[in-house]
Amino acid sequence: HVQLVESGGGLVQAGGSLRLSCAASGRTYAMGWFRQAPGKEREFVAAISARGGSTAYADSVKGRFTISRDSAKNTVALQMNSLKPEDTAVYYCAADERRIYSGRSMNGYDYWGQGTQVTVSS
Repeated sequence: HVQLVESGGGLVQAGGSLRLSCAASGRTYAMGWFRQAPGKEREFVAAISARGGSTAYADSVKGRFTISRDSAKNTVALQMNSLKPEDTAVYYCAADERRIYSGRSMNGYDYWGQGTQVTVSS
């Protein structure tokens, strides 16, 4: 069983930046980030393949967010720039220990972190 621990959330003004990190307790392959705003369903943000060669982003964050990973350290990061109030949500790290790449579907991930709050003020 793999445990995921996120860090880096916080309060930032619109236009600012935050960097989220996620550390896995064991080896993982596909990894991704999802978010859930109050009263809304959890949604896909970004995904990265096992070796980092493939990435995908939600249209709403494309060009502003960048996902990256250090496979040797079993970590994944999400660099968030030009943040907007609508980015406010709890951000969750997700991982799978079998699939090379899981993409946008939550069903492609076996493990989830506890979430970290990101709040963007206007």
